Amino acid sequence: MRLRRGVARAAAYCIAALALTSCGASVLRTSPSVDASLRAAGRPPAGSVPISHVVIVIQENRSFDNFFATFPNADGTTFGYMKNSSGSGDTYVPLQKVDLVGPCDFGHSYRAVRLDYDGGKMDGFGLEGAGKKCRGPAGTKVYQYVDPAQLAPDWDLAKEYVLADHLFQTQGSGSFTAHQDLIAGATIINRPRDTKSIVDFPTAQPWGCDAPTGTDTSLLHATPNKKIHFEYRRGPFPCFDYLTLRDLLDANRLSWKYYSPKEASTGRYWNAFDAIKAVREGPEWTTNIAESNLFFSDVAARKLPAVSWIVPDNPNSDHPGNHSDTGPSWVASIVNAIGKSDYWNTSAIIVVWDDWGGMYDHEPPPFFDEWGGLGFRVPMIVVSPYAREATPSVPGYVSHTQYEFGSILKFVENIWGLGRLGTTDKRAASIIDCFDFTQPPRAFTTITTKYSRAYFLHQRPSYLPVDTE
Repeated sequence: MRLRRGVARAAAYCIAALALTSCGASVLRTSPSVDASLRAAGRPPAGSVPISHVVIVIQENRSFDNFFATFPNADGTTFGYMKNSSGSGDTYVPLQKVDLVGPCDFGHSYRAVRLDYDGGKMDGFGLEGAGKKCRGPAGTKVYQYVDPAQLAPDWDLAKEYVLADHLFQTQGSGSFTAHQDLIAGATIINRPRDTKSIVDFPTAQPWGCDAPTGTDTSLLHATPNKKIHFEYRRGPFPCFDYLTLRDLLDANRLSWKYYSPKEASTGRYWNAFDAIKAVREGPEWTTNIAESNLFFSDVAARKLPAVSWIVPDNPNSDHPGNHSDTGPSWVASIVNAIGKSDYWNTSAIIVVWDDWGGMYDHEPPPFFDEWGGLGFRVPMIVVSPYAREATPSVPGYVSHTQYEFGSILKFVENIWGLGRLGTTDKRAASIIDCFDFTQPPRAFTTITTKYSRAYFLHQRPSYLPVDTE
């Protein structure tokens, strides 16, 4: 019997139309029936949501099946199919259980997406090159899932809070555009006049306004007949003028900060806002951009902004091929820092992996658009005292709702009534159905980790980019 190709899709996206006001820790309670209608509409009424801090934790290069293939009640699998190189058919491939620390960094470009997708068959993964760490065709090496015992902090979070099993990348591409999508919802240049979108990654690092002169980007261009053309190195220098969530937050006088590591070669940050001209060349580069570990001191000093993005140093990122198993403990250390602070009852922590990293996933993207999306599934864990529970007495919930990165932006926009960027935040379903604001805030229980917060605070910087593709 062939691998199941998908689950029921949402027929339409809901677009919020009401402007909302800022909210804090003192809130109105809604009835269960009202709460259900809010989840259906994708937006809360003004003043009803006890969330005043959103922390977005961005890990690297893992598909949903790679990390959560065997998670209870989730849409995972332990087998797949690989297209024969002769084109004569598919070969059944069991997914191999592997260690978190692995040698391979598989190809994960726009070309790889279309090769892996293979017209919806999801059988082309083994034909892609294996990247710098593993030469030659990937073969069955990408057909794998990580031993859950080595992901204990991630699985403990998913069991206690909410795991989303149908979050798709906004664009089928690599880390550069994924991180842009998490601040802007798309990489469309000259919007709304143009449909050209940045794809893959710039030709030199650092990725952004600090790139060397002559650095190019690549484009996807939809022609009038809806055919999509890949234009290699035909895009602009990676220093962009498009709007991001920062613009909406600034306009509404809400605080934000982007925490990221440094690189040795440039002294700059591996940071999505390095590619946003208004930030990189403005005063916010010194006030709103900080090193990753400063997150912990900001929490301790009660300086946590309303919205935070946090990117780990390379060894803590879950990136394949970095020979480190510290990623799950890094994520849990962030959650523990919030959970043990006064911020817990007003916080939502969203843990997301930026792209599929070339790893096998069985679920085909539900559609493709002129911007190269949707891409493949990646995991998302939503942690909050108001995270929805499976039953009134059983914590943990698996959301099967179709999300994309714009869903996270939409949730933030709706909490504070920021308006819309007008990119994928318009069409995406908000992640509000991961919450139940009728329940009292649950007490925080510390997540057990292999590596402590002190380990990360004393860890020497790697000075390596988090990703190079």
